[in-house]
Amino acid sequence: MCDDLVGAGRVTVDGVVAVPGQRVDVRTQRVSLDGVPVPVAPGAVHYLLNKPAGVVTTLSDPQGRPTVAELVPRRPRVFPVGRLDFETEGLLVMTNDGELANLLAHPSHGVAKEYLVEVEGIPSPGALRLLRTGVELDGRVTAPAVVGSLSPGVLRIVIHEGRNRQVRRMCDAVGHPVRRLVRTRIGPLADPGLAPGRWRLLDPREVRSLASAALRPPGEGDRWPAGR
Repeated sequence: MCDDLVGAGRVTVDGVVAVPGQRVDVRTQRVSLDGVPVPVAPGAVHYLLNKPAGVVTTLSDPQGRPTVAELVPRRPRVFPVGRLDFETEGLLVMTNDGELANLLAHPSHGVAKEYLVEVEGIPSPGALRLLRTGVELDGRVTAPAVVGSLSPGVLRIVIHEGRNRQVRRMCDAVGHPVRRLVRTRIGPLADPGLAPGRWRLLDPREVRSLASAALRPPGEGDRWPAGR
């Protein structure tokens, strides 16, 4: 732990403010910085993968299709956080850090996920309004979304839920089926330079920012470029 952070009272161990020189067993104790869990577990790794279309978000597939596990190092074994369907592209976190994975995946935390969406036809203002305010899926209305039109038939959508194939089903519900779907952001994480099929390690600051995003109320901190 950094002495300056500890001295400023910003570091806690198991919920108690740490003191300079304190020893910590990272295998059993929970360390937080400004209330956000710090990934200090031995052997914890965090990958950001740009999943291509035609890859399954599982560790193995009985049909023999390519899986995300084949795109990252085999050791240590990591697991995908959440899911992108077979034809959906874009950013996916893979990790062996169970605490962070649970934090990001839990429905109550509502980490923002942003998508670039190419749809059939040109959605009307009414269709865009429905996407923003909520459409009914399985008898339940979706939570408010941030929706912008980038060009005719191309949308940018930010959601805070994780229902099965949600963006595709939302667009189907307003009469504009998805042609192509790309996840471009998870919480504060975006990397337009990461090529499809490639991965990189997240640095500790990025991991903390993900955890922090999961601890904020859904929607807090979302920004949308003017004019969209």
